[in-house]
Amino acid sequence: MEGLPTLELPDNPRLVANLTYFARALRAAGLKAGPGKVLDAARAVSAVGFTSKTDFYWTLHAVFVSRPEERRVFHQVFRLYWRDPRYLEHMMAMMLPAVRGVQEDRAAKPAEKRAAEALLDGIEPEMPDLEGQEEGTEVEIDASFTMSDEERLRSLDFEQMSNAEVAAAKRMLARLTLPVRPLKSRRTKAALHGAQADWRRTMRDAMRTGGDIQRFATKERRIRWPNLVVLCDISGSMSSYSRMVLHFLHSVANQKGAGWARVHGFTFGTRLTNITRHLATRDVDAALAAAGAEAQDWQGGTRIGECLHQFNRDWSRRVMGQGAVVLLITDGLDRDDPDRLAREMERLHLSAKRVIWLNPLLRWEEFAPKARGIRAMLPHVDSFRAGHNIASLETLVTALSQPDDVGEKSRLMALL
Repeated sequence: MEGLPTLELPDNPRLVANLTYFARALRAAGLKAGPGKVLDAARAVSAVGFTSKTDFYWTLHAVFVSRPEERRVFHQVFRLYWRDPRYLEHMMAMMLPAVRGVQEDRAAKPAEKRAAEALLDGIEPEMPDLEGQEEGTEVEIDASFTMSDEERLRSLDFEQMSNAEVAAAKRMLARLTLPVRPLKSRRTKAALHGAQADWRRTMRDAMRTGGDIQRFATKERRIRWPNLVVLCDISGSMSSYSRMVLHFLHSVANQKGAGWARVHGFTFGTRLTNITRHLATRDVDAALAAAGAEAQDWQGGTRIGECLHQFNRDWSRRVMGQGAVVLLITDGLDRDDPDRLAREMERLHLSAKRVIWLNPLLRWEEFAPKARGIRAMLPHVDSFRAGHNIASLETLVTALSQPDDVGEKSRLMALL
């Protein structure tokens, strides 16, 4: 978190009015900040006093923030509303596209766009006055290095998306497909031009003609489709990414002709929850709302080892089958015993045909497997890939179509 804001205290602060607007912006950004919170904040500030910048920040933080993942949103809204005297211009520059070369491009920080969008709700941006320009004057814009909206959205981090960008990203995820190649079974079926001779059927046919073999019967191997098993981390550090991945999972589960025999979905934080039946609901919003209501540990802590133990003990034999592909979505930040986590990951790896790990922390170029949980899990996956934007989810097709794909695993294993 950045340093505490440098707040210039006004002579007439109009405390309640400012707190009301501040709470409205927090509510628009996704926090629970109703009228009761405003009254609590006013009482708290009156009790603590309005002279210390540090006390003012943490007093409001104690009132409005109840979950760890809400800290970023609160910090950005507070910084934009209370700290910067020209916060409106700052937000305008962040929300509107800038002409290249006028100002230095800066990537939005996590939750910054949602905070600016909440504070700018209902405010129209000022447009440049073009009446004074001479007729026939043309404005030339170099668009050689610009990207279309979809291309930019495809590479944008889920955590840095505004509310409108999240909605657009969900529509793009609904169009993605995740095809898979069929598997050849050891079982066979009769085929007119099969590659294998079917001696049993050949002899049965010959017995009908007095032992005279008139033709050789042939057969071929049956094909079957594997199951897709998705284990999605819904802890506080993964909440923004998990919601987008679950939208993608719902789309895959309801696609016809994708090839998967069945798609099984599980969420985990402090406990394991099976949400497979909710994914069958056609409406994605209703499906995820029902899944969120059943998963009581949403945005809570993380116990990856314990949750994998529950899956291996209670669900592995039911949903894995032969040739199942496991898609593991987590950042790997676990405080449980790393030895137990390694054992459960090894057991999961032995039960599956492939284990593909999507980790949003791979968005950092300097990422290294320093956390104990990541070091324990990494040796027991087949492919290790990023999972922080739409482009990273699109590359799953490569991981599934190429059995030897390992993603970033080889490079990171060399750092262990």
